[in-house]
Amino acid sequence: MRVLIIEDDEKISGFVKRGLQEAGFAVDQAKDGRSGLHLALSEAYDAAIIDLMLPQLDGLSVIQEMRRSQLQTPVIVLSAKRSVDDRVKGLEIGSDDYLTKPFAFSELLARIQALIRRASDQGEPSRLTAGDLVMDLLKRRVERAGREIDLQPREFALLEYLLRNTGRVVSKTLIMEHVWNYHFDPQTNVVDVLVCRLRTKIDKAFETPLIHTIRGVGYVLKPANG
Repeated sequence: MRVLIIEDDEKISGFVKRGLQEAGFAVDQAKDGRSGLHLALSEAYDAAIIDLMLPQLDGLSVIQEMRRSQLQTPVIVLSAKRSVDDRVKGLEIGSDDYLTKPFAFSELLARIQALIRRASDQGEPSRLTAGDLVMDLLKRRVERAGREIDLQPREFALLEYLLRNTGRVVSKTLIMEHVWNYHFDPQTNVVDVLVCRLRTKIDKAFETPLIHTIRGVGYVLKPANG
């Protein structure tokens, strides 16, 4: 999953970025509203975290421009403003959630995950499934056929992205953009290496593989009965 942070406080943005990366997210940052809006409109993000008090263009204006451009990326507003009127205004102009500073990272992470689940129209609020494969997003736990599978953060992020796109082929470029935070270099094989590692853990000990290669296109996760 890929998240955009628009925050001019380097201490806060660095803290949030590190936490999200440790949780398996790819993260882009912007220190002012104009550059943040440019990223939001030109790149694909699963969620955005936007401060209200930004140089060049304030956070409310950034969100308004995103919504005016028909961009439905889920947005969490960060603000030192605590009044009910401020929270209501933030929600009215198109944000999906509002978190006041100071905040606990665990709460921010839970809210981001909830917004992404809601935007993905997942039936289960905290679990992703494909056949006998189950991912618990809150406990960061993966099981297949009742057997727990230990995944590294990047492996977990890749599997989550594949599960959210079950039955749909995802290209290496899309994987690079959502699991890492840089554009695809056709000379690199990092995607193939990560997919291979994930397959070893998800498919090797089981009769039916879930992750399939579509040669020349990308990868698709299909349930055993799909």
